[in-house]
Amino acid sequence: MRLRLVRRNVLLLLGVIFVLVTLLFSTRVLIESENDPGAASSRVVSSNGNQGTNSCEILSFASLTELTQSIYSANYKQCVHNADRFPGEPRLVLVVQVHNRPEYLRLLIRSLERAAEVHSFLLIFSHDYVSQEINTIVRGITFCKVLQIYFPFSTQLYPNEFPGQDPRDCPRDISKEEARKTGCLNADHPDSYGHYREAFITQTKHHWWWKLHFVWERVHAMQGYSGFAVFLEEDNYILPDFFHFYKLMMEFRKTSCQDCDLFALGNHNGVTDFSSMSDKVLTSGWLSTKHNIGMAISREVYYKLMGCSNEFCTYDDYNWDWTLQHLSGACISNPLKVVSAQASRVLHTGDCGLHQKDNCRPEMALQKVEAGLQTAKDSLFPPRLVLSRQEPVEHKAHMKNGGWGDVRDHVLCNNYSKRL
Repeated sequence: MRLRLVRRNVLLLLGVIFVLVTLLFSTRVLIESENDPGAASSRVVSSNGNQGTNSCEILSFASLTELTQSIYSANYKQCVHNADRFPGEPRLVLVVQVHNRPEYLRLLIRSLERAAEVHSFLLIFSHDYVSQEINTIVRGITFCKVLQIYFPFSTQLYPNEFPGQDPRDCPRDISKEEARKTGCLNADHPDSYGHYREAFITQTKHHWWWKLHFVWERVHAMQGYSGFAVFLEEDNYILPDFFHFYKLMMEFRKTSCQDCDLFALGNHNGVTDFSSMSDKVLTSGWLSTKHNIGMAISREVYYKLMGCSNEFCTYDDYNWDWTLQHLSGACISNPLKVVSAQASRVLHTGDCGLHQKDNCRPEMALQKVEAGLQTAKDSLFPPRLVLSRQEPVEHKAHMKNGGWGDVRDHVLCNNYSKRL
C-alpha cells in the first residue's frame, strides 16, 4: 500500500514539473514573440547549412563597443545571404575589398548583376568601414549568394589607438631626433625615408593580408572549394563574359600553362583594342603595375604566400601589390607566373581613392564604362583563348615606397594567421 502511494506521489510530482516547464517555455516564447514580432519568420540559412536567426546579421551602430562586438559576431557566424535560393557549392568566388565609396560599389554590383551565370557565384564583401548605407546596398543583392566579412582592426574601430592613429604617435614628418625628445610612441621606428606611420595609409595592406588569411582559412563556405578566388575592389566593374573568360583561363592553364600560378582577368588599358584582343592572353612574371586588377589566386598559391608571411609583414612598402612583387622571386624561389587577359574583363571606375578624396565623379565613371561596353559587346564570349606572347618570368626589383616601418604593424600583420 505504501509503495503504491509513493509511486502515485512520484507520478504527480513529475506531472507538476512537466506542467511548470511547459508553462515557462510557453511564456518565454510568448515574451520573445511580443518583443520581436518578426522572430518566428526571420529564419535564415547560415554558411554551414544550419538555421539561425537574423541576430547573426545585424550590426549595432549604437556605440563603438557594440559595433566592434557585432562585427566579431558576424565574422564568427558567417551568415550567407540567399543560400536557400542558390543551394550547392559555388562555381566561382569573388572577394571584394570595400572601404567607403558607396556610389562605386553600386556600379560594381550593377555589373555583377549583368554577368553571365552570376547565380553560381559566391560574393564575399570584405569591409574595413561599415555604415547603414553600405550594408543596405550589399543586403539588396538577390542574384547570388553573398557573405560579408569585416576587418576587425580597422581605423573605424580604433580611431584613437593603434592600429588607428594614436594621439601619442609621432607626426609623419618629424625628425627621429625630435621624435625621441618628445617621447612619442613610435619614435624609434620611422620608415626607410624617415617618415612615421599614418594609419589610413597602412590600413589597406593590413586589410588585404587579413582578408587573404580569412578567406582561405576561416570562411566556412570555402571549405572544399577547389577553384580560384578572384580579388576585386569596390571601384571595379566586370564585363558580362567575366565568368566565361575565367573558365577559358582554367582550361588554358590545364592544357597550355600548368606552371601558371595566377590569373589576371583585368588590366589598366580599359577597352582599348578590345575587338582584336578579346581572345588573347599572354604569360609573364607577375607585376604590380599590370596584374593587380581582377587577380585570381588558388589555394596552392595562398600557401606559397604564407611561407613568406614575415617577409610580407616587414617589407617597408605600404602597398600590398608592390610587396607581392617583392616576394615573387625574393622570397618565393620561382617568380610567380601569371596568365593575363589582353582585353580586360575588369574595368577601373575609381577616379579618386587613397590619395585623392575630393571631386569623385561616379556618374562620369558610369558613362565611361557604358561607352566601353558598347565598344566591347560584339567581341565578348570568345570561343577559345589564343596565346599571343610569352614574356620572361623573372623577379623585377623595385624601389620600395616606405610607409611601413612601424614594428607594431609588423607584429599585427604577422598575427593574422593566429588571431582571426
